[in-house]
Amino acid sequence: MIRNSLVLSFFSYAILFQYAYAQNNPAISSWLQNTSGIKGRHYVSGNSTPIQDNDSVNVQTVLYSSNWVYVRTKGIPAYVTGPFLDGNPSLASSQNAIFKFPLNPISNTGTPVSTTGGNIGVFINGVALFDYRDGVAWNPSTNTLCGGPGNPPCPGGPNVSMDWNRDAVLAERAGFDCAKGHPAMGNYHHHQNPSAFDLDLNVLSTICNLYDADGLYKIDSTQHSPLIGFAYDGFPIYGAYGFKNANGTGGISRMQSGYQKRSISVRNQWANGTTVTSGPAVSANYPIGYFREDYEFIAHPNDATYMDVHNGRFCVTPEYPNGTYAYFATVDNKWNSAYPYVVGPTFYGTITASKVASISEPVTRYTPSPAGLQAFSKALQVTVFPNPTQDFAAVQMLNLSTETVRVQLFDLQQRIVRQAFIYPGQTLCYLDLQTLQNGVYTLIAHTAEQSWNSKIIINRQ
Repeated sequence: MIRNSLVLSFFSYAILFQYAYAQNNPAISSWLQNTSGIKGRHYVSGNSTPIQDNDSVNVQTVLYSSNWVYVRTKGIPAYVTGPFLDGNPSLASSQNAIFKFPLNPISNTGTPVSTTGGNIGVFINGVALFDYRDGVAWNPSTNTLCGGPGNPPCPGGPNVSMDWNRDAVLAERAGFDCAKGHPAMGNYHHHQNPSAFDLDLNVLSTICNLYDADGLYKIDSTQHSPLIGFAYDGFPIYGAYGFKNANGTGGISRMQSGYQKRSISVRNQWANGTTVTSGPAVSANYPIGYFREDYEFIAHPNDATYMDVHNGRFCVTPEYPNGTYAYFATVDNKWNSAYPYVVGPTFYGTITASKVASISEPVTRYTPSPAGLQAFSKALQVTVFPNPTQDFAAVQMLNLSTETVRVQLFDLQQRIVRQAFIYPGQTLCYLDLQTLQNGVYTLIAHTAEQSWNSKIIINRQ
């Protein structure tokens, strides 16, 4: 009897330890799981009303073992995707993927591994991360672009490295949707900070004017940015802002890319001095930054806000109080994406993550508890605009939404006259006010644990 009790006690302790481990490991607990059956939506050119899709958004399930976490996702975000106005015929479509990430990533002490085309990481909403490239390069034999849609193949095929490789963030801007994403054969992905164009201080695209969307999070210069994903080496990815000093002190600062555009007029050498086949001269058609090789890395050993050659640093973060290597989605002082954007051009760690067809070991399903959600959520921070207003009100989260936020508008008799929701992985919702009378209303945004309220004035003169 005593022996059986000891065995039972040990088993119970092991279960509790594993549960506590899952609660405390961000690689398990940080994914945005779809627990309410939300479906994706997309725009098509010429129609500013989103079309409802059949595929579930965000992550479907999270499972883990002692060393790995498995993330099932269709690769569809909660924010509206499309349209892609550069002629891209593809739509964001289900990937039915299982991604396998290490729970204990390790640094690479050998030769750094270059990022590649296609997936190099996954955002916490299950959407793919690509690096800077778009598969297009310069063919010196023909003095034209090669590779990618609409161009002849590059010599040797798509896997042969060329001397001048095009930067997708600059070259494909016309094809990004409001959330700065687009699909490759249905695989919707971001090359850069997944925040909407119209949330930047300097707006580089007008796509949001007709096809508004919000992206994964809104940059806030007063707070440490949220954990927004994991790279294929297993290390976390954060947004644009972090602690100024790597030890967590010094306040909040923008994390800066260590790369800068080179001062060149012709393209016949790389930044390291290697002579290569010539690319096109710098011009209005091929400006500096059009190719990845237009950048050079400058070390800033006395300023911890500058990232290393991989676009990250070892530092303290809210989820890793004891420190971790972390990548940051770098932007400039106008919040426009700054090369190498998220991860790259090489990985810091050893590449162990992968897309797998099935799970071949015993795993436990991770189900977030209300206490766990509360622990990993920040206090509600919301803004509403315009105010006063006439026909509509936009309600914007100022940080990443990890829970469903119910937005309700009350009249003076405390009746609910409008209601909307901001789902995990979104930051924005709209209230149609066209049929409401002039007056003062109360807006309340709340989750199960937190609430925020404000007065709204409707005034049609």
